[in-house]
Amino acid sequence: MLMTGEQYVESMRKLNLQVYMFGKKVECPVDDPILRPSLNSVKMTYDLAQLPEYQDLMTAVSPYTGERVNRFTHIHQSTEDLMNKVKMQRLLGQKTAACFQRCVGMDAFNAVYSTTFDIDKKYGTKYHENFMNFLKYVQENDLTVDGAMTDPKGDRGLAPHAQADPDMFLHVVERRDDGIVVRGAKAHQTGFINSHEVIVMPTISMGEDDKEYAVSFACPTDEKGIFMIVGRQSCDTRKLEGAVMDTGNPEFGGTEALVIFDNVFIPNDRIFLNGEFEYAGVLVERFAGYHRQSYGGCKVGVGDVLIGAAAVAADYNGCPKASHVKDKIIEMQHLNETLFACGIACSALGTKTESGNYLIDLLLANVCKQNVTRFPYEIVRLAEDIAGGLMVTAPSEKDLKDPKIGPYVDKYLRGVNSVTTENRLKILRLIENLCLGTAAVGYRTESMHGAGSPQAQRIMISRQGNLKMKKELAKSIAQIKE
Repeated sequence: MLMTGEQYVESMRKLNLQVYMFGKKVECPVDDPILRPSLNSVKMTYDLAQLPEYQDLMTAVSPYTGERVNRFTHIHQSTEDLMNKVKMQRLLGQKTAACFQRCVGMDAFNAVYSTTFDIDKKYGTKYHENFMNFLKYVQENDLTVDGAMTDPKGDRGLAPHAQADPDMFLHVVERRDDGIVVRGAKAHQTGFINSHEVIVMPTISMGEDDKEYAVSFACPTDEKGIFMIVGRQSCDTRKLEGAVMDTGNPEFGGTEALVIFDNVFIPNDRIFLNGEFEYAGVLVERFAGYHRQSYGGCKVGVGDVLIGAAAVAADYNGCPKASHVKDKIIEMQHLNETLFACGIACSALGTKTESGNYLIDLLLANVCKQNVTRFPYEIVRLAEDIAGGLMVTAPSEKDLKDPKIGPYVDKYLRGVNSVTTENRLKILRLIENLCLGTAAVGYRTESMHGAGSPQAQRIMISRQGNLKMKKELAKSIAQIKE
């Protein structure tokens, strides 16, 4: 049964999460003013699923339960599902102008689904059965599930087993009859704090010496031995000041954490990979493909908000008709729609796997993410250009509302006379938030490193690009015979 947004919030309040921030334990993450905007972003994924006008995008009928489920817990059954995923992500980006955090779990679902099927076929294991039981549990309870892939990695030049500290990659430290015990950490974990469960995956391809690191499983986010250390964001403490204008996006946000797994027990029925090292790379490649597709939706939706904010800033500055301003906004739209086109294209050309779900076109998914490492930076540059320097030099909301100096701020920082100074500063703070502030993690910087750094996509483009075939095409046209 689909939860409402409020029911989701209350379900998170019941968890015993171990969260640390600024050197102290956060007693109630749900109500913490720094963390609450990120929870609100996830809440939107529940709120929109309740609205009839968004039903086709936000929900799907599960072939496993026969009930309507949130699309974030759905296994893709067609190329239409893949395209609706991207459209849903764009919608949520438009509604929150932030990271809504459930994409990683959705992409983990679909990668683990087909990979466990393949492992079982070769080894006769029961990983797919384990996963299907977990999936149905999640769908029936409408849970938010995080996906955890990125290990700290330590020395990037060494394999997991060769690290000076063996915990630089999460690994099995004890095997029991009823399960395994794991230790390590997962870095840059978006949304872990706002999730009920987590699917853990390996982060790279592995050899036989890395068998103890080839592990995938699911567990509750408040499982004994798990604790989270919240990452700092630029301007994060502005949320403590009670100044709506200064936060730029007062209601929504994202959050990341370093998540520690300190000897966490995982029962056998929650294990999806356990030593079958040759499938670690398969799982990583499929997950990365799905997640690189995701960026053709979520980043585009946030880009829509930034483009709109830049256009409003031009209106308030009094220069919306200037030819260079109009041209810059056109360029921002061109770049943003190109990202969306890649997300839709890799979805439309998706294919059915042997397990039954649909996989995106891996080449185009990597092209999509490669463009995301570039285009949002240009969109940000153009938005900052249009906004002007006041975006980063404006006084605070308290200065604007101060009885003595407020009138001077109001007088000298007004643009178009018919627009209040407060509204002008609000739109500039939103642009600052998206380009430089807390949302930069969910837009600008994450566009570079999220779902893998640029070189990771280039490696996959090289593998998937079929250069040999292209050479043969050229030789055939030129009538070359060797």
